[in-house]
Amino acid sequence: MNYRTHTLDNGLQILAQCNEQAHTSAFGFFVRAGARDETAAISGVSHFLEHMVFKGTPNRSAAEVNLQLDEMGSHSNARTGEESTIYHAAVLPEFQTRVVELLTDIMRPSLRLEDFETEKKVIVEEIMMYADQPPYGGYEKIMESFFGDHPLGQSVLGTVESVTHLTPDSMREYFRTRYSPSNMAFAASGKIDFDALVTTVEQQCGNWDRFETAREPVTPDYNSGFTTIHNPNANQQYILQLAPGASIESDDRFAARVAATILGDDAGSRFYWEFLDSGLAESAGVGANEYQGCGSIMTVVCCDPEEAQNNLARIKNVLSRAVDQGVTEKELVMAKKKIASHILLASERTETRMFSVGTQWLNRQSFRTPEQIAAVYQDVTLDQVNAALKQYPMEDPMTVVVGPRNDLVPA
Repeated sequence: MNYRTHTLDNGLQILAQCNEQAHTSAFGFFVRAGARDETAAISGVSHFLEHMVFKGTPNRSAAEVNLQLDEMGSHSNARTGEESTIYHAAVLPEFQTRVVELLTDIMRPSLRLEDFETEKKVIVEEIMMYADQPPYGGYEKIMESFFGDHPLGQSVLGTVESVTHLTPDSMREYFRTRYSPSNMAFAASGKIDFDALVTTVEQQCGNWDRFETAREPVTPDYNSGFTTIHNPNANQQYILQLAPGASIESDDRFAARVAATILGDDAGSRFYWEFLDSGLAESAGVGANEYQGCGSIMTVVCCDPEEAQNNLARIKNVLSRAVDQGVTEKELVMAKKKIASHILLASERTETRMFSVGTQWLNRQSFRTPEQIAAVYQDVTLDQVNAALKQYPMEDPMTVVVGPRNDLVPA
C-alpha cells in the first residue's frame, strides 16, 4: 500500500491510501464542522446542512444526485458529529472520476429556500423520533449536563425550537465560515488512480475561495451530579454516566481506551461479568470519547427498573476497585488482543481505511496504518493503564437515569 498526499493552492488537502490489489474504492470529504462550532441560536445547523448538501447544486438537482449515486451502485451516506461532518461514497474503481465529480459538486450546494423549508420538517420529525427512542433523550441530557455551557453540550440534531427558527441566510453564513477548502480534506482508499484523482479535484475545487476559519479547543468546566428523566412508559431503566477523559491530542488516550476495554467491553470485561453474565442488566459498557482539548468516558447500563438502584452501587464499586487496585496483566493482554483484532479486521474494508485516513487528518494532521495503530496499543503498559485510571477517575460522574422510576438516588 502507498500513502500519498497533495495540497491545492487554496488549502484543500487530498489524502489517499492506494492499494492496487483492492477491488473497490472509497472517497469522502471530511469537514471540521460540527455541533461544537455552533451557537445556541443555530444549534443543529451542521446536521441540517448535511441534509441540504444532497438537495441539489447549480449543476444537479436532488433527484439527479441520488440517481447518479444509484447508477454507480455506490454505498454512500453522510454523518455529522460534535466536531466533524463527513460525506462519503464507495464504488467500483471504474467509477472513480464520476463519483469524485459528484462529491465535489455537492460540496457547493444551492441551498434553495423551497428545499430548506421541506427539509426543516424532516429534521424536526427526526428530532422527535429520537426523543421517542431509548434512552429517551438521555444522551442529549447528559452531554448538556456534563459539558454545561461548553459547545460540546449542544445536541448534534439541535432542538425543535432552534431548527424551527433557522433561516437559509443563517445556514449560508455558517457554510461560509466553516466550509473553507483549508478546513476540509478529501480522503480516498482502495484502488485509486492518485494522479487522476488530483487532476479531477483540482478541476472541480481549485477555484474555491480560501478563507480563514478557526476553532478554539477550550477545555470545559466538567460537571458532576445526578438527574432523573422520568418516563413512565419505558419498560427499562437506563443509567448513563460521564466523567472526564483524555483529549484527542493526548497520548494518554491509548491507555485510557485499553482501560475502557478492560472495564466495559461487550465480552469478557469487568462489566460483562458483573452485569451481563449475572443477568443483572440487558446491556452494559464503558467507552472513551475524545475531542479537541478535552474528552470523556461514558458508562451505560440498561436494566430492569427493580435492579437499577442496586446497579448504581455496583457500577460505583466496579469503577472504584479499578482505581484503587488497578487492573491485572492478564486483563491487559486480553484487552490489547481485542483492540488489535478489531482494528485489523475492520481494516479489511476499503471504506474503513478511508475513514481512518480522513479521521486522522481531522484529529492530528498525521497518518498511521492500521498495523501501526495496533502496534501502538500493543506497546501500552500496565503502569500506563493504571495511571490512566487514576488520572481519569470515574467515581464522581455526571449521572442521568431515564425510565419508569423517579425515586433513584446516587450510590
